[in-house]
Amino acid sequence: MSALPDQPSAAPAPAIDPQDSKSLQARERLLWEATRIFAEKGFARASTREICQAAGANVAAIHYYFGDKAALYRAVLLEPIARITGAFSQPEDADAPIEQSMRRLLGAFLTPLVEGGDMQWLMRIHLREMVEPTSMLKDVIEANVLPHYRDLVALLARHVGVAEPDDDLHRLAFAVTAFVNDYCMSREWMEVLAPGLLEGPDALDRALDALVGYACALVRYEAERRQVPPLPPPSR
Repeated sequence: MSALPDQPSAAPAPAIDPQDSKSLQARERLLWEATRIFAEKGFARASTREICQAAGANVAAIHYYFGDKAALYRAVLLEPIARITGAFSQPEDADAPIEQSMRRLLGAFLTPLVEGGDMQWLMRIHLREMVEPTSMLKDVIEANVLPHYRDLVALLARHVGVAEPDDDLHRLAFAVTAFVNDYCMSREWMEVLAPGLLEGPDALDRALDALVGYACALVRYEAERRQVPPLPPPSR
């Protein structure tokens, strides 16, 4: 299902002066309330009036800050992605060891878990997208995730020692990121099945250490597997 026909695209919202703290706060409040309401009701059933009322904003605020309801939803989808990809704003040393590369990558994924707040709402929105799909999540992924994914695959190719990515390298990329994705999505499960696992001032540091070790083991396994000659076909 794509964006609803009664939600036409509006003109681009005006740029906000980064020095205008009042406008920035108003925009953040709209994003916060929109995240909660989209998570609870989904894109189709959430109303712009309800979001503005919850944020204590004028009914025209969404048009002013974002353009329209669809653009607000895209901003909600993009927010956690921007938090993660912001950690990759500086290029990495091409000779960096695999442990450093994995710590940088997985640490960025854990940042939203550290910050908490809207993480569970964002997870719920992504789950809703599985049963109530819109075209907007795909657009956000293609524009904002795909370039970083390609960088990850290239990084893994360098550490594995292959010139061109293949299907196994893509499987490796998904396996590496699955570790930390599951950590973020399974917080409620952890609190039931392993109470205290995420408690304590150094809990996430210990989690990151473990996840880096697991990811490096996968990368080294793939590198070693490729050096093993294939088994001969079975005799008949």
